[in-house]
Amino acid sequence: MAKRDTVNWKYIEELKKKEDFKTHWIPYGLPEIVDPFTSKYGDIEVYPKWDVPEKVVISQTINGAFWSKKSNPNIPIAPEEIIASARECAELGPSTVHVHVRNEDGYNVLDPELFHQCIDPVREEFPLPVFDGCMVPFLDGEWDNMVSVLSDRLLEVTPVNSTACYCGDTLFAKPPHVLIEKTRLCQELGVKPQVAVYSDGDVDNAHRYLIKTGLLEKPYFWIILAALPGGSPMHNPRQMVHTLMHICELIYDIDQDSIIVVCAAGRASSYLAVMAMLLGLHVRVGMEDTIWEYPHKDELISSNAANFARFKAIAELLGREVADGNEYRELIGLPKQDVTAGAPAHA
Repeated sequence: MAKRDTVNWKYIEELKKKEDFKTHWIPYGLPEIVDPFTSKYGDIEVYPKWDVPEKVVISQTINGAFWSKKSNPNIPIAPEEIIASARECAELGPSTVHVHVRNEDGYNVLDPELFHQCIDPVREEFPLPVFDGCMVPFLDGEWDNMVSVLSDRLLEVTPVNSTACYCGDTLFAKPPHVLIEKTRLCQELGVKPQVAVYSDGDVDNAHRYLIKTGLLEKPYFWIILAALPGGSPMHNPRQMVHTLMHICELIYDIDQDSIIVVCAAGRASSYLAVMAMLLGLHVRVGMEDTIWEYPHKDELISSNAANFARFKAIAELLGREVADGNEYRELIGLPKQDVTAGAPAHA
């Protein structure tokens, strides 16, 4: 049924007889109709520049702990695959190369020898990028392995996960005393703790245990892992926008100077990373947190290097430039690297 027209056409016809139909237009600011810089009425900045950092940190992950070749046959698992992918990425100039290692069965392990095998040759060839990775001790004996990896300065940054959730079909919970001790240890060894949050409750956990206690040193450095199963859901664009803004606001309520990295995770994948860059945030991309190139397609990530190149191009289209490793170190409070040497400057 058509909507009833309630316009008073009779009155409009009467007005046509009384006056010319035109837009009322009084340009008080002549000769400029709209001055984009100032105003006739005062020294006013009409269009202030947005507070968006020109430099964007892009962390390129190589594999992570979640996915197997069953999910994505392109994911690097064997040491030679990890080294080859890390080299391809490092050549393109990422801020950081994020590395996990897998055992012969394909499972994530904290094996110091494997980390040395995968990282040492790449760092020797490419000393500028920051090398980081997730040191999450799940198995007996892995805490000591984690300490060994961190003590050897194989990694300059590692997440501390203030979460308790079902990540997929896995219970993932880091008790407060483990969270606190790992944070203390990282700072003692000169490794920057990156507070990893999957939902809004995780932000509060970090605030209570790490910040209110005075343990965590500034600058506070956060990584948002929403969109993973068990984290805050991002099953459509509206959820993505609302959830990211909500978690960012919670973080900024704690400290306005917080540094935030957003993971291109789950189905949200590339759209989430682009939104983060639009907001002036930093991003983590690659094969750790998603298998898909796009939220609305089943196209798998085929290459970490190609994945990084795409996000580097997007950053440049947005007028931002990828921060190099030393710019990234300076941002998060780490000493700069002597690019003529293969080991971190503080080693």
